[in-house]
Amino acid sequence: MSFRPLIRSTALTLTVALSACATLPRDVDVEEAYAGAPAVEGVLAEVAGAIELHHGPDQSGFWLLDRNADALKWRLALIDSAVSSLDVAYYLWYGDDSGRLLLKRLIRAAERGVEVRLLVDDLLLIGNEKALVALDAHPNIDLRLFNPKRQRRLGMLLDTLLRFSEMNSRMHNKLIVADNRAVILGGRNIGDHYFGLNSRYNFHDLDVLGFGPVALESSELFDNFWNGPWSVPAGLLPVSVSEEERERRFEKLLEELRVSEKLETFPLGPSDWSAELHELSLGLRIGRSQTIYDRFDNGNLERRMIDPLGNVLRAAEERIDIVNAYIIPEQDFIDGIQRITQRGVSVRILTNSLSSHDVPAVNSHYRQWRQPLLEAGAELFEFRADPTIKTRIDTAPVVSGFSALHTKAFVVDARQVFIGSMNFDPRSAAINTEMGILIDSEALGADVLQLAERDMGAANAWRVGLDPDGELIWTNDLETARRQPARNAWQRFMDGFFRILPKSQL
Repeated sequence: MSFRPLIRSTALTLTVALSACATLPRDVDVEEAYAGAPAVEGVLAEVAGAIELHHGPDQSGFWLLDRNADALKWRLALIDSAVSSLDVAYYLWYGDDSGRLLLKRLIRAAERGVEVRLLVDDLLLIGNEKALVALDAHPNIDLRLFNPKRQRRLGMLLDTLLRFSEMNSRMHNKLIVADNRAVILGGRNIGDHYFGLNSRYNFHDLDVLGFGPVALESSELFDNFWNGPWSVPAGLLPVSVSEEERERRFEKLLEELRVSEKLETFPLGPSDWSAELHELSLGLRIGRSQTIYDRFDNGNLERRMIDPLGNVLRAAEERIDIVNAYIIPEQDFIDGIQRITQRGVSVRILTNSLSSHDVPAVNSHYRQWRQPLLEAGAELFEFRADPTIKTRIDTAPVVSGFSALHTKAFVVDARQVFIGSMNFDPRSAAINTEMGILIDSEALGADVLQLAERDMGAANAWRVGLDPDGELIWTNDLETARRQPARNAWQRFMDGFFRILPKSQL
């Protein structure tokens, strides 16, 4: 068995639930561990040190990762350039080409002495216990599972039903911190469709690469979850893996990467990124940041995202531009938008259309809010499945069937920027854990605004409006539609079917 997907389908989970009994211990006394001091050597320390020298100790440097190929490239660069530590936390980590490539690089980093801490949500990890234990067995890799299912085989479904509220809460975080000097955080999980390498569809997403104090802020976030009561060491999984089997697994991983045709533009082995990082540093956008996140306090999970985001939005003086993939508002959100627009503030919102949706169930509960959003004074745009920026979404040689929006970001007054994991829906607000970063930077704000205006343009999105009779219409640079755009009749059927599900569980 090789390092197959760290994430598998729910169907497979149902199958392995019939296997022999295997159980994680319930009361685990885990030793706390925290990020060390920022590295004093290496190219990441050099870039962060130069920012502090020229701009002061409270300023960080930022670069937007808009193109999917760049998002994978700079993750590889951080991993390959780390000299002391890598702290990595993700909601989903697929065992496809990009997932295997990044996993290999983490292993290579550990082999050269870098301390790697990897935290992955356990949502779909059932059936991969040996792979997880084999990875955790490396002397420089510590792997923990967030909110793992205690029953790994027989009794798993019953245990999940009995503890549904707890098991339904997942870690939606996504970040990688290198040497406590640099960080990438935002909307992307680890998988081919987040990096433009999936032939069926690829996500249009947004991350930010940061150097300086922002890395320390992100390490505090990581440590909070790493030491939280819902994070369990993979070494406690009830399986064993011999050294010989662990080596066989890694060799299989290398062979799978060597035969991949999709990774032709990426180095398969560790590289020296010094020149690229120093060149990038010349164009970094400087600003102050605040990392915000749901956090554990005295063992209790506290929701801390909504208030700081609401404060920034309510303080807008001229304009708000929101790009968020999954929006299911409540009436108080609509009322808040109306109060803002009545002050003369422009509000523009871009989300998925049914045609670009990967989760039609979300659209089923969003659709009723289109007209209220418009009547509240917002301008509303919906992403196209065939945008002209598809060449930035797909990564050569892949050409996908359609594009889907996955970004979670906004910019206020072209200066206050939010980029993170949080959707504007009930699950993000009250069920999953979320994270993100608020950045005060005129230069970065201008960059985010430029991307938002591009993505809301008629070549990339439908503009939703009302005709003289008050009926919804969708327009782009090619046509006008009088019912919501969809890729096919099946999508329309599923959109209607999912309206019977409670929106709080989507």
